[in-house]
Amino acid sequence: MFRRTFWFTAGAAAGVWATTKVNRKIKQLTPESLAAQAADKAIEAGHKLKDFALDVREGMLRREAELGGALGLEAPVDPELPVRARFAVEAADPDRAAMYRKPPYNPNNRNEDH
Repeated sequence: MFRRTFWFTAGAAAGVWATTKVNRKIKQLTPESLAAQAADKAIEAGHKLKDFALDVREGMLRREAELGGALGLEAPVDPELPVRARFAVEAADPDRAAMYRKPPYNPNNRNEDH
């Protein structure tokens, strides 16, 4: 009698456990739950990417300072030297600026996008 009661109780407990586990898994696989999980993973990946970018920038600045010190770029500037601004395109002359802003005209160009 006790054996039958024991196995009946064990079977009922196993059934409840299995049903609970299956219901949890079904809830995890609903579209809303999957979307929330994907959003959480995307946010986590974004934070990791941001941390990586900050680490790279910190290392870049540290290495740049090391190289600047080794090459003497951190040395004080001689006041007698003229100060030269670094521009990718110097546009003091308007004609020269126009030369940099548009490509030269080529009458043989068959490209329709010009």
